[in-house]
Amino acid sequence: MEHDRKRTRAWVLHPEIKSDNRRRPAQPALLEAVGLAEALPDLDVIGSAVVRLPKAHAGKLFGSGKIEEINAELKAEDIELVLIDGSVSPVQQRNLEKAWGVKILDRTGLILEIFSDRARTREGVLQVEMAALSYQRTRLVRAWTHLERQRGGLGFVGGPGETQIEADRRAIDDQLVRLRRQLDKVVKTRTLHRAARAKIPYPIVALVGYTNAGKSTLFNRLTGADVMAKDMLFATLDPTMRRVQLPDGPEVIMSDTVGFISDLPTELVAAFRATLEEVLAADVILHVRDISHSDSESQATDVEKILSSLGVGDDRARIEVWNKIDQLTPEEADACRQRAERSDALFAISAVTGEGIPELLKDIAVKLQGVRVLEVLSLDFSQGKQRAWLFKEDIVESEEQTEGGFEITVRWTETQKAKYAAL
Repeated sequence: MEHDRKRTRAWVLHPEIKSDNRRRPAQPALLEAVGLAEALPDLDVIGSAVVRLPKAHAGKLFGSGKIEEINAELKAEDIELVLIDGSVSPVQQRNLEKAWGVKILDRTGLILEIFSDRARTREGVLQVEMAALSYQRTRLVRAWTHLERQRGGLGFVGGPGETQIEADRRAIDDQLVRLRRQLDKVVKTRTLHRAARAKIPYPIVALVGYTNAGKSTLFNRLTGADVMAKDMLFATLDPTMRRVQLPDGPEVIMSDTVGFISDLPTELVAAFRATLEEVLAADVILHVRDISHSDSESQATDVEKILSSLGVGDDRARIEVWNKIDQLTPEEADACRQRAERSDALFAISAVTGEGIPELLKDIAVKLQGVRVLEVLSLDFSQGKQRAWLFKEDIVESEEQTEGGFEITVRWTETQKAKYAAL
């Protein structure tokens, strides 16, 4: 049974290195790292700490005094795995594993484990395996033997010995070549699917945002879909798409995407370009923010950086969605609502209670096709061409035949009205 599986006792450390000018505020960073660790079902996070360092020690990351101090804590709590929220070189990893007698996983390794546990589509699985193998190759296959397990979960087992390294590198390279071939096939069929979808005249609305911002909860509310939506980092890894009929607007395809995260290792950004492809095809991008999060501003900056690195320009229609206002104090929530009222590209909502959703949907419709207005037109029988055009444009709400012709009620945009006048 699932809950009878033995869970690994883990400890999370966030090294705060003074000499690193790119460093994020330590406490929110540690909380995020704990959230990442808790996203793995096989882990039991027993404790966590920020470790302040003047600079990283080349061979062991931490100084010897710190190593002993941490070792005592780990022994007292019977810890089996230490997650270090940062990058750890293969040498540092080996030395720390020796000093503490536990498995070490750095931030990249941890995110890979989560990706491996969550990927659902064939493409997602292949992308993860390739990223994991490339990562593992740099570890001289000493980290965790991804090759020896069928899928997902943690593979913290002793790796093969040093003499095996060359053979293992060759095995990894062969496997990478095989995976790349499989991936090319999958991507080709996806391109065919996308080409088929391009023929459907549905606009695409993509939800993007920092991991755990509430995108999947919002997606479920908008589409009635039951996408996994837990309060968990990286709950969605494969793009999920659903058709949605906007009230007083067109039918659209709504796409939920993988959550972004700061310092996402570059090999992973590349691996997950595929899951973000939908964003490149989107007509409107909803940037969903957890406005109740203390670090919401810098999370938003990280998302914007990744979007521009993907080549999403400012020409794309964007709406910023401040989610989780139900988690704010009444005063803070009011301030958010007032800010949103003053802007035409900002909405304060709660995906949980549904507040602000109808207004958001209306705005998406407007952004997609301008404001649609209802008008009644009188056509005589000789205006067959005009009547045919109205039906072809799919803007006719109702039609009644009169003695002299037709009374047609249309819902159209200014653009369509001008085209009709030109007929």
